[in-house]
Amino acid sequence: MSLRNIRKEVMKTLEKNIDTFVHDYLIPAEKIWQPTDFLPNSQKDTFIDEIKEIQELSKDLSDDFWIVLVGDTITEEALPTYESWLLDIDGISQQPDNGWAKWIRSWTAEENRHGDTLNKYLYLSGRVNMREVEITTQHLISDGFDIGTASDPYKNFIYTSFQELATYISHNNVAKIARKKGHKALAKMSKIIAGDEMRHHVAYTEFVRRIFAIDPSEMMLAFQHMMKHKIVMPALHLRESFSKKGSLFSDFSTVAQRAGVYTGFDYIDILKKLNAAWEIDKMTGLTAEAEKARDYLLKLPDRMYRITERIIIPETKFQFKWLNPI
Repeated sequence: MSLRNIRKEVMKTLEKNIDTFVHDYLIPAEKIWQPTDFLPNSQKDTFIDEIKEIQELSKDLSDDFWIVLVGDTITEEALPTYESWLLDIDGISQQPDNGWAKWIRSWTAEENRHGDTLNKYLYLSGRVNMREVEITTQHLISDGFDIGTASDPYKNFIYTSFQELATYISHNNVAKIARKKGHKALAKMSKIIAGDEMRHHVAYTEFVRRIFAIDPSEMMLAFQHMMKHKIVMPALHLRESFSKKGSLFSDFSTVAQRAGVYTGFDYIDILKKLNAAWEIDKMTGLTAEAEKARDYLLKLPDRMYRITERIIIPETKFQFKWLNPI
C-alpha cells in the first residue's frame, strides 16, 4: 500500500472518533462567546460613551502595538484560505457524511469569530485606516499561500498544532500589553481569543499524538520535514495597496518581535513544547530514518537558540498605510 493510502486509512481510523473530538474540543454556537459580548452594544444608550472611552484609551497604545493587532486581525480574517486548504487534505472531502469535513467547518466557524471581533474593535478605535486594512485582507485571501504540506494530513496537523500555539502566544501577549496600558476591554477580548487558540492547539496535538501511536515512523518524518523547512507564517504574503505580494511581511515581523508579541524565541519554545507533548524522546520501534529524524528534532531547539540570540532587531520606524496619525 502506498504511503498516501496508508495516511488515508489512518485518517479513517481517527474519523471514527470525530464526534468525540467535536464535543471535547469545540463549543456550540449557543454556548460559546460571540463578538458582541465584548463590544459596545449599539442598542444601549451608553453606546457612544463606550466608543469614546475606547478611542481615548487607544491613544495610549503605540504604533507598533497597532501594527501587530492589525496584522493579527488580517490573518484571522483570511480563514477562507485555511479552510479551503484543509478540505483538500487526503482523507477529507466535502461529502456530507465525511466527519473530518464536519470538524474543519466547525473549527472554522469558531475561528471566524476572532477576526470578526478584532475587526469591529479596530473600526471603533479610531486609530486605524480601515480601508487599507480591508485591501490588505482582500489581497491576503486572493494571493493564497503554500504551507509546504501538500495534501498530507500528517504535515498539515503538524502545521496546525504549531500555528494554533503561535496564535495563542500572539493574542496572549497583546492582552498583557493592553492590560498594562489600562485597556481592560481589549485585554479581556484578546485573552479569551487566546483561550480559543489554546483549545484548538490541544485538539490538533491530540490528532498528531494518535497518529504517532498508529504510524510513528512516518509521523516523525513528517514532523522533521515541517521543521526542517520551517513553519510558514499565515502573514507571509502581507501587502498594502498597490504593493507586491509579500512586500510587507518582513517589516511586520520586525515590529511583532520589537513589540514582544511574537519573537524567534517563541518559535523555538513552541518546537520544544511539541517535542515534549508528543514525547518523541521516548518513542520506540522507529525505523532507522525516523530515529535520525527524532535526533534532529531534539537537537534543533538548541541549534536555533544559538542563532536567534545573535539576531539584532532593528529600531527602524516603518510607515504602514494601516495607521491613522493621532
